[in-house]
Amino acid sequence: MRKFFGRLNNIFFKVFGAISGLTIFFALLLGIVFIRLYTRASQRSRQEQLCHVSEQLATRLGDTFQFGEYEEVLEFLQIFNSFESAELWLVNDSSNIGVEGELPGINMEIPTNQEEFLSVIEATYRGEQVSDVFYSEIHMATAIVVGTPVRGENNRIVGVLVSIETLGDLDDAISGIGRMIFVSSVLALLVSGLIAFMFARRITEPVRQMRLMTRDMMEGNYKLKTDIKRRDEIGEMARSIDMLSDKLLENEEERKNMEQMRLEFFANVSHELRTPITVVRAYAESLVDGVVTTKEEQEDYYARILRECSNMERLVGDLLTLSKMQNPNFRIDKELVSLTQVLEDAVGGVAAIAAEKGIMISPSGQFDEPCMVMGDYGRLRQMFMVVFDNALKFSPQGATIHVNVKCSGGGVEVTIRDEGVGIAPEELPNIFEKFYKSRLLENEKGSGLGLAIAKYICEKHNGTIRVESEVGKGTAFTFVFGKVDNTDVKTEAK
Repeated sequence: MRKFFGRLNNIFFKVFGAISGLTIFFALLLGIVFIRLYTRASQRSRQEQLCHVSEQLATRLGDTFQFGEYEEVLEFLQIFNSFESAELWLVNDSSNIGVEGELPGINMEIPTNQEEFLSVIEATYRGEQVSDVFYSEIHMATAIVVGTPVRGENNRIVGVLVSIETLGDLDDAISGIGRMIFVSSVLALLVSGLIAFMFARRITEPVRQMRLMTRDMMEGNYKLKTDIKRRDEIGEMARSIDMLSDKLLENEEERKNMEQMRLEFFANVSHELRTPITVVRAYAESLVDGVVTTKEEQEDYYARILRECSNMERLVGDLLTLSKMQNPNFRIDKELVSLTQVLEDAVGGVAAIAAEKGIMISPSGQFDEPCMVMGDYGRLRQMFMVVFDNALKFSPQGATIHVNVKCSGGGVEVTIRDEGVGIAPEELPNIFEKFYKSRLLENEKGSGLGLAIAKYICEKHNGTIRVESEVGKGTAFTFVFGKVDNTDVKTEAK
């Protein structure tokens, strides 16, 4: 029972019941109003007609009583008697009315003591025609009763003509109309019920689909779509749910990516730190166990431990930087900076190492112009330092690193080209991947994170990076950034 009433509380049954109820209500209301109007109009029409005929007949009766003109009154009586529901009474209070014999169709006596009839007769004796509609006990039906004064000599009232017309046929007609209205109401209810059913289904079916979809979304299924194409409030709600599903799916994929990144980060940290920690532990155990006895050997072991600790510190820093860069919510604080100034700072940072290896750094192009861009000074310097570090690492003694700057209305292009060993064609697609290292001896101590970090920094600045290399001739890294004017100073919040 509770389940049944619970279903009745559904929107479908509410809409269906509301439309059906309104149809029944208005059908009954219109039927009642129509019957009342029809009854009143019919009664008024018959009442007026009966009053008119009764007045003419009373006039003829008065002439008959004075002058004996029976032919005209008999003609009127024949016409009146043709109405099956009509009846005439002639009431008088004197015996010298002057009528010889009986008048056909006129009852010369009052056959009832019903108060309504007596009231009409009494009111008529006052000199005016009186009409009323009431239920006649002797006729067992509703009747129109018209009292008309009959005037004799000197316009004296000698009697009252009571004209009666029962409304049994009108009652039958009203009953027939009521049956027709009932049948019409049933047909209207069936038609409206069908329309209400279709309308309710049109409303509730999309709501049911959205309800099922939201239930699936609660269970983590965000790939479903309502597929509802409507240009109304329900369509807007469906589109909002579809957009919510897309957003939740995007957030879920982002969450999975973040979780995968977290797992990869811990896996990478544990993998990359295992070797240097093992080395440090081996050196420390040798010192603790007294295996190393000479002072020179001990100092060498201490230096190696310190070097491995520095490498681990650099590796952890690179991992943290890369993890931060990979976060989609990470934002870089940007300001108007001179890209050539950043390059000069980076060149100054590697100048000592370049001089030690006998490598020359040669700037060219528009190196002396400001070439303003929106960016983070420190991050851009870090990006260029990665490329300079690789160029110094893989360039032979006496080589030259060429730095070319092109500054135009479309943007700033920076190319750093070395004269090193180059990169094999099969390795070029992988150089920006995390922990990817070439097998060259010069890259033995690298972490494999530098170029990945440089690529992320470039992308965070809405720039592009491309690489061209030829084995034995060198490698060129080209960075392209959008240029801004000095007035376009904007800062992105982190």
